[in-house]
Amino acid sequence: MPVTAQQLFAQCQLYSDPRDYAIISLPARAIMAAAGVIAEYGEAFSTVIADKDEVTLVLLAEAWPDFAERLPGHRVASDVYRLITFDLELDMSLVGFMALVSTALAEAGISILPLAAFTRDHLLVKSDQIQSALATLQRLQTSLQTS
Repeated sequence: MPVTAQQLFAQCQLYSDPRDYAIISLPARAIMAAAGVIAEYGEAFSTVIADKDEVTLVLLAEAWPDFAERLPGHRVASDVYRLITFDLELDMSLVGFMALVSTALAEAGISILPLAAFTRDHLLVKSDQIQSALATLQRLQTSLQTS
């Protein structure tokens, strides 16, 4: 019997580190520069997302000033963000995991930036909403464990 998103979420560990992250937008042509920042940065959590319109870079807020001058044309989100990792390997064929999470957080009025790696999903939430986000997710887990 296949495992459902609800079953997996009920058993997953929520990981959040105490650090703030910056989200930076760069021109689409800046992919190599952004990749260079990530290669030099070397922290446990960072990401570069490139699409046809822009490059998005996520890294520790405290590290961002060290790289800002090397990335002309950048825009930095006005808020800092905190990381939540769903510390459980998720199969790519799983359906509904992020829908479950995002619905609960939306109902609590919490804005998210979802990110996916090969086996784990992550969220960035505004730093001032991290405690509410974690409490909301823990309530959801408890409700799923008791149902």
